[in-house]
Amino acid sequence: MQVVDPHIHLWDLKTHHYPWLANPGVSFVGDARDLRHDYLLADLLADAQPIEVLKVVHVEANHDPADPVEETRWLQRIADDPASRRMPNGVVAWVDLSLPNAQEILEGHAAFANTRGVRQILNVHENGLYDYIGRHLMRDTTWRANFALLRRHQMSFDLQLYPSQMDEAAALARDHADTQFIVNHTGMFVDRDSVAGYRVWRDGMRQLAGCANVAVKISGLAMFDHRWTVESLRPYVLETIDTFGVERAMFASNFPVDRQFGSYADMWNAYASIVAGASDAEQSALFVRNAERLYRI
Repeated sequence: MQVVDPHIHLWDLKTHHYPWLANPGVSFVGDARDLRHDYLLADLLADAQPIEVLKVVHVEANHDPADPVEETRWLQRIADDPASRRMPNGVVAWVDLSLPNAQEILEGHAAFANTRGVRQILNVHENGLYDYIGRHLMRDTTWRANFALLRRHQMSFDLQLYPSQMDEAAALARDHADTQFIVNHTGMFVDRDSVAGYRVWRDGMRQLAGCANVAVKISGLAMFDHRWTVESLRPYVLETIDTFGVERAMFASNFPVDRQFGSYADMWNAYASIVAGASDAEQSALFVRNAERLYRI
């Protein structure tokens, strides 16, 4: 099986600082203590066997917020090494758009050839177990003003949030129709204990899909389903593809985070099993072409 993986993370604990790995803990996404080791491109490609990984997109790995451009600099050095096969082919960098110097940081990231976009995690939840940042960034005046700078640098925005935030995000996407938004982790359907929770996810995804500039990565499902099976993933995968259409959905691994809950090959083979009835062109779009097009790699 050939894939383009548009959501992977790498880290080198010997040379870089990742606060969450310096003092790892246990959360709903697993035991970060199990991730407290270097994870480099060679490790990813070893994990990937026997899947043939054609290209990858690196999404910021919660690197030292005091020097976010250093992560991009490091990744570009890796990509420029002939032995890396130009991987990571695309880089989604980190910036705090609520800071006064956000423009300077964006310019720093934009100086590197493989930068394609940015991600700033937006997840806010009333339950402290799930809350990432404790503030509603999309309501921050400075954040919203700096968001407009993405278009200047032709950067996309990786949109990581919860269903309860999707109406605000859809409004943001409509306000910035010339910026590509890419929903992370299948919309992070976290409130799974009620019909109401499902409806908030379903309706929120439909709102986002109503914006032509929003696409989605089908990934991260194992974070909420540690003992997943093909059948437990199937409804979320199919609903997401049905909502966004084959041309605005793509599969991704979220490795090595989801490595805690299954092998790389098992995850991709599960996706393949779920869409086995799709045409060759549809499968090519979901596994390869959409990631190449949306991340321009």
